[in-house]
Amino acid sequence: MAATGSDMRIAILDDYQNVALKFADWSAVSAKADITVFDDHVADPAQVAARLQPFDILVVMRERTPFARAMFEQLPNLKLLVTTGMRNAAVDLKAATDHGVVVCGTAGGGGTYSIATVEMTWGLILAAARNIPAHDRSVREGGWQLPLGTEVYGKTLGVVGLGKLGEQVARIGQAFHMNVIAWSQNLTAERCAAVGVRHVSKEELFSTADFISIHLVLSERTRGLVGAKEVAAMKPSAFLINTSRGPIVDSAALRQALEAGKIRGAGLDVFDVEPLPVGDPLRTLPRTVLSPHLGYVTDDNYRIFYAQCAEDVTAWLAGKPVRVLNQEVLAQSEATARRA
Repeated sequence: MAATGSDMRIAILDDYQNVALKFADWSAVSAKADITVFDDHVADPAQVAARLQPFDILVVMRERTPFARAMFEQLPNLKLLVTTGMRNAAVDLKAATDHGVVVCGTAGGGGTYSIATVEMTWGLILAAARNIPAHDRSVREGGWQLPLGTEVYGKTLGVVGLGKLGEQVARIGQAFHMNVIAWSQNLTAERCAAVGVRHVSKEELFSTADFISIHLVLSERTRGLVGAKEVAAMKPSAFLINTSRGPIVDSAALRQALEAGKIRGAGLDVFDVEPLPVGDPLRTLPRTVLSPHLGYVTDDNYRIFYAQCAEDVTAWLAGKPVRVLNQEVLAQSEATARRA
């Protein structure tokens, strides 16, 4: 899809549902620039660079397409990169600044943005506990009831990370009359008490929880945090739920545990590589519920995301950029202008 404009060219990337132009008013932008929407995903960096070289402005969905230094080096026309969210780990802000590219974000949906992931977490917990996807397939294929599910009532919910998302997941667990426990590297007993959950060690959480839900930011400290040792400690009746980031969990260890029936199941919304490769063994694992990183993917969030993306582009075209994530580039531009 494209909207007409001038010599300035804009690309909107990874719009899988083709909704970017529907969820915002781009008229002020299209009056000054040509807009191209890509509804597919290209993973190969060389192909990405070749596709994007003609564009002056890019609008990206956070963390779907990486923008490392090597990518900026291959995009000489790029002047503005707009990302949904005010943080995007896939964008090298220092490299953007060094190449004179302004990076702007969106404020997201506030409470709506976070609650979408919380609801997705509970969707996966309930779907895994009651085997909903398998039973859905059975009914559609002419079958009927399959293996028994389990209730969440009275079970133990282990929350790994008790920040904004983890707290909301914990409170819903309490509404289900679950025994909620929590752990993370810097979590305190005082924080747990404020939420009304019990602070435990990492060992106790993984060995006693019936449902373990991960709510941590991916970093060097959390990468592989749930490894073979933690998976091996889980009860045979336990479920692992991950709506945070794939690399937090050792996918090989999880796969082996599921294949061997050492844990009851898993609900995964995130993966080491996204989109999940067609031949990835996770696609055929038993006792799993898989979703394609849908945590923040709702019409409510997208209306806010794309509306603010359009605002960012309009403001930049007017010479008054807003929600700038690399403020250094503005000072750099001002210094250059003064020297000129």
